[in-house]
Amino acid sequence: MKIQAMVVHEKNGPYLLEDVELDEPKAGEVLIRNVASGICHTDEFGRSQGVPIPLPLVLGHEGAGIVEKVGPGVEDLKPGDHVGVTYAFDGTCPACRAGEPYYCDNFNQINFGGVAATDGTTRLHQNGKDVSMFFGQSSFATYSVAADASVYKVDDDVDLGIVAPLGCGVQTGAGAMLNVAHVDETSQVAVFGCGAVGMSAIMGAAVAGAKTIIAVGGNPKSLELARELGATHTVNRKEVEDVPAEILRITGRGCDATIDTSGNQHMMVNAIRSLKYHGTFLPVAAAGVIDKFDMGNDVMMPMRTVKGTCEGESNPKTFVPQLVSWYKEGKFPVDRILSFYDFKDIDQALADSHDGKIIKAVLRISQQ
Repeated sequence: MKIQAMVVHEKNGPYLLEDVELDEPKAGEVLIRNVASGICHTDEFGRSQGVPIPLPLVLGHEGAGIVEKVGPGVEDLKPGDHVGVTYAFDGTCPACRAGEPYYCDNFNQINFGGVAATDGTTRLHQNGKDVSMFFGQSSFATYSVAADASVYKVDDDVDLGIVAPLGCGVQTGAGAMLNVAHVDETSQVAVFGCGAVGMSAIMGAAVAGAKTIIAVGGNPKSLELARELGATHTVNRKEVEDVPAEILRITGRGCDATIDTSGNQHMMVNAIRSLKYHGTFLPVAAAGVIDKFDMGNDVMMPMRTVKGTCEGESNPKTFVPQLVSWYKEGKFPVDRILSFYDFKDIDQALADSHDGKIIKAVLRISQQ
């Protein structure tokens, strides 16, 4: 079928709204009319060829929409269902069979390889040539085909613009606190970086009733919003010379867990040094080499853990609908961090995100 999609033809090239051919869903797949899609830093990582995904390419990996058609073997979804779409995984490797699809052995190959999860080929074509997919969905398009395993049903009365960003950035932050750090009412935590993932981590910790939730950032307006979303304390890194010392003063012994959502090496080192003995640091942003990092004094001697994690260890079929339920109950006010744009205004959404005018952009692609 013919659809419209934002196609990127070259490294760092513009998003061009063009006609593309989309294949019918195959076995285990679902055709979705996209209503909304979140914009994530990972999309820009793909456009800049941080991973060499074959071009041309249709990005977008936080889709939400309405099921139009299901392929053979799909039993838990039907046409008319309101759904969100998340990361792709093969479903057959040891990690997937163990119930850990977020650590799929082929996660990078599938999500950054330009192909569908089900058979390793793309569903997109243009002028007789293949067009790469992204995260097995390519939601910067009017329609997507995705594997049933990556599609979760949500209540019909929820704005799909709210649902879209839950599929990656939001579940990564909230899941890091709830599923990885296992925060509870005794926990003291710090969140470094107050973007969408950081704010989601704060809301996740607040849902768990954490004793102390410290937001660390450099934007006073973001820190103020962090308070409103559940942070018990804020630390402005531009005004506090020794952030770990300030966190030690607040907590009395250091944090049980810290998370860095910035990818800034100075922030990451401070996050590690803000931990108590045997505390856990969760880096969730793409980052390079950390200079002046002392493995012995910062990790081994204080018996701290540095744990890589993906997608907040979220099983999307159950965790994301739970986030939706908390949103409806007023416990997870994710709408407070979202700003909405028409599909054609993707460049403005990106500019506002880069300038720090908004926290999280969501594209409105069609009517719900």
